[in-house]
Amino acid sequence: MNSEAKISQLANSSFTMDDFAKALEKHDYQFQKGQVVHGKVYQIDSDGVYVDIGGKSSAFVPRDEASLRAVINLSEVLPLGESVEFLIIRDQDAEGQVTLSRRQLEIKHIWERLAQMQENSQTVQVLVTNMNKGGVTVELQGLRGFIPRSHLVERDNLEALKGKTLTVGFLEVDRNNNKLILSQRLATRSASFSELELGQLVEGKVTGIKPFGVFLDLNGLSALLHIKQVSQKFIENLEKVFTVGQPIKAIILDLDEGKGRVALSTRVLENFPGEMLENMDEVMASAEARAERTRTKVTEQEHS
Repeated sequence: MNSEAKISQLANSSFTMDDFAKALEKHDYQFQKGQVVHGKVYQIDSDGVYVDIGGKSSAFVPRDEASLRAVINLSEVLPLGESVEFLIIRDQDAEGQVTLSRRQLEIKHIWERLAQMQENSQTVQVLVTNMNKGGVTVELQGLRGFIPRSHLVERDNLEALKGKTLTVGFLEVDRNNNKLILSQRLATRSASFSELELGQLVEGKVTGIKPFGVFLDLNGLSALLHIKQVSQKFIENLEKVFTVGQPIKAIILDLDEGKGRVALSTRVLENFPGEMLENMDEVMASAEARAERTRTKVTEQEHS
């Protein structure tokens, strides 16, 4: 086909350049899915709300996208003439109309708040809605979360937790995969940590004996009494010194809430090297006075 024939064919085509320009006008490319926009409600129908978001586009909010909570009256949630923020959830259709959501914007804000709370190691209250073998499902600000059985304080009777409110910490906040994993034990640990300070005398029960040290339970918090912090004298075998279930008083040597670590020492309570091995009962019986003496020494060193 020669060039004249091509031009002639274009001229006779039913789709002219004017039509092309009009088609382009219908689409406002400044608005895209995932974008947050401001818009003014100008019409309310039974199935949704029409919003002016500027530009060439009109916008529509379906009824089930109007709010995170159940909507009975659309005008109460999105009143006429009110300027509101929305999330674009669908690009323009053939008529150039975009679809908006207030509900999904609220969900986006909730995920952002929860991620911030996780970063700040904050705790939050949740309502237990159901359970399965692996743990319990909970409701948190309209989102569905999960607490694994291993992260519950009460693990034996999950049925009894239904309908209860629990204080939890955050294990995983992943909006992209819609994963919200929570921990009651983490929140308990945070509460326990807030009651502890360096140099404090605490009492716990021995829960485990390892070659490198002894684990103690401090009101639900696990703490480590390292073998080098038991006594000023060398110890060959900790199992000859301690038994599981034995109550022990010790001084807090180090605290790391981020890693959930508490380091203890009984070595600092000794009057002479090996006293913990030779006469532990005496060290434990007078632990308060010995701890006070240790604190006084530390204070004097700080001020000298």
